[in-house]
Amino acid sequence: MKFAILDIGSNSVRLMLWANGKSLYKKVFTTRLAEGADRLLSEAAMKRTVEAIALCRTVAEQEGAALYAFATAAVRSASNGAAFCLRVKKTCGVEIDVVSGEEEALLGMLGALGTAEEGGIVDIGGASTEILFKKGKPEFSVSLPLGCVTLFDRCKEKKDALRKEIGRVLCALDGAPARFPTYAIGGTASTLACVKLGLAAYDGAALQDTPLPATWVKDCAERLFALSVDERRKIAGMDPRRADIIAGGTLLLYEIMRRLGLDEVRFSDRDNLEGYLLKRGLA
Repeated sequence: MKFAILDIGSNSVRLMLWANGKSLYKKVFTTRLAEGADRLLSEAAMKRTVEAIALCRTVAEQEGAALYAFATAAVRSASNGAAFCLRVKKTCGVEIDVVSGEEEALLGMLGALGTAEEGGIVDIGGASTEILFKKGKPEFSVSLPLGCVTLFDRCKEKKDALRKEIGRVLCALDGAPARFPTYAIGGTASTLACVKLGLAAYDGAALQDTPLPATWVKDCAERLFALSVDERRKIAGMDPRRADIIAGGTLLLYEIMRRLGLDEVRFSDRDNLEGYLLKRGLA
């Protein structure tokens, strides 16, 4: 049986097609649902996202796949999140499962760590960041109300303002038991992994387990801040759709690693899409 899993995120809508025990492909549609959001999804952002969801439903139907959809921070924190879900159901015929921050962290853990007894994840999204460590069972889990899109909306590229905004939420990590291996998932991490390898096109298999040392992440952040958005788009491996928000996202990843004492994280292409499949007992 084929399954199509849809992640309606704060920066993008992602679709994974799954069959015969493996992911066949993933598609990404950048819609910036959280753009400019102050607990209210804008009409323009909702329209872009509904159109992407409708396209994903068409793909699922063409593939003969059963479609399951979940949404994260942008929808769960918005005062009109329920209205957006109703609009999607009426327009696209798609029922959305809105997951909590804790659930989102667990989905990332299931996808990235699988059956591993010990490890951690850092998932930088558009409007929230999930961090979880487990040893047999989860020992520490937090969902920070900050992501690369909200950072950009609030601070643009002012480094002092970004550091202040990041520092304001990272106190929630005090006492976190950092454990290895720790995986980074999400768009910021995937873009950095692509840049590190200089990949012209995204290749999940080639990117899996790419090491991202803290020193490299720090240097990369400084390099990105020194470049214009247009200059960043010319970097080998850069996703041009993320060129405006990648510097703040990279700084956020570095500050998390520094706070946790992580010398390195590894990128995982397996993430909350696979995690949701496992949670629903479909894999």
